[in-house]
Amino acid sequence: MLKAIFWTILMTVTLTVGAQANIPLQQAQVDVVYLASDYLEGRETGLKGERLAAEYIAWRFAQLGLAPKGDNGSWYHEFDFTYKSNPHAETGEERIGRNVVAYLDNGAENTIVIGAHYDHLGYGEFGSLYTGEPAVHNGADDNASGIAALLYLASKLKDNSAAGNNNYLFMGFSGEELGLVGSKKWVAAPTIDLGTVNYMMNMDMVGRLNEEKIIVVNGVGTSPLFTPTLEKVKVGGISIKTTESGVGASDHTSFYLQNIPVLHFFSGQHSDYHKPADDPETINYSGILSISDYMLALIEKLDNEGRIEFTETKNEDNGRSAASFKVTLGVMPDYVYGGTGMRIDSAIEGRPGQVAGLKGGDVILQIGDVAVKDIYDYMDGLAKFKKGESATVKILRGEEEMEVEVTF
Repeated sequence: MLKAIFWTILMTVTLTVGAQANIPLQQAQVDVVYLASDYLEGRETGLKGERLAAEYIAWRFAQLGLAPKGDNGSWYHEFDFTYKSNPHAETGEERIGRNVVAYLDNGAENTIVIGAHYDHLGYGEFGSLYTGEPAVHNGADDNASGIAALLYLASKLKDNSAAGNNNYLFMGFSGEELGLVGSKKWVAAPTIDLGTVNYMMNMDMVGRLNEEKIIVVNGVGTSPLFTPTLEKVKVGGISIKTTESGVGASDHTSFYLQNIPVLHFFSGQHSDYHKPADDPETINYSGILSISDYMLALIEKLDNEGRIEFTETKNEDNGRSAASFKVTLGVMPDYVYGGTGMRIDSAIEGRPGQVAGLKGGDVILQIGDVAVKDIYDYMDGLAKFKKGESATVKILRGEEEMEVEVTF
């Protein structure tokens, strides 16, 4: 059944992209289209769609010639958990989730873990930002894109003499959307010696590379080698915006808390996040390969460094805390923006910012009398106002500075 579905998708993609298709690009499309299809019903942890996704990932690992490294020689690392759609509920439903684990043995002393979560929100009973009727949340960017990148990297690391000084553990995590459950369970009961893990790379939402080709790399402070090595990587015109901390809302955190250096790769936030509209047709497939090639180049540059040093990191704000505010513009920040101000990714329909005329691409430079240099200044500005009050918001739209009046 799985092979029949695969070949149906493959034929559809082939007809779409034409006879001269780039095979890795075509394969990335196939991976995302299957994992983010309605057939998998949103890949909710512990349900049928998650199991189908896990079987697909295991099948692809086998295709690539990797070895299973789950429980008892299987592809799967299973874990029990209690599902609660309301985290404050006293009781819940007992379920079993599955991480999918594969191994590339180069006979090395150390192992690099490369991971991406594959679970998503099902019909949006929990975690959804969608306000309509229940609908399948396919999670093409979040995180079928990460799995496509994982599989591409696995194919490139197989028989790669430039990256042969480490073994590789490839992991598709489940339960991430419920609080990093799968990765926490794995580090608590690992299927390899955790002491042999050199560092961990995590891909979560790598399917929306923008025209500027800017990606966020989180966790660069978790090893003194990361920043100087990243500065030497020049691939596909990609530039990076970095953060130091090893703690974040994705599975790399589980490894950082075990004193393992980590990096998290992220192509940016968007208005389809945790909504049914996060579908395969919105994905930048060549961008997935570009980000993966960037990661591959980094792995190769670190290959001769042996066991890399771990560094504990501090919070990114250096003691600065986010201001408390009671109003909002109703806009989605562009987290990959590296300039001065706070660039808007999208403005939510009917919210104060959109009503005032703000739109995606606008850069907020000032709210009231507060100059906005970054997202913390943005929150400081909002904290000055109460519901019903108005503020003058200075923005940069293209090359033109302009002001709009916003009523909260």
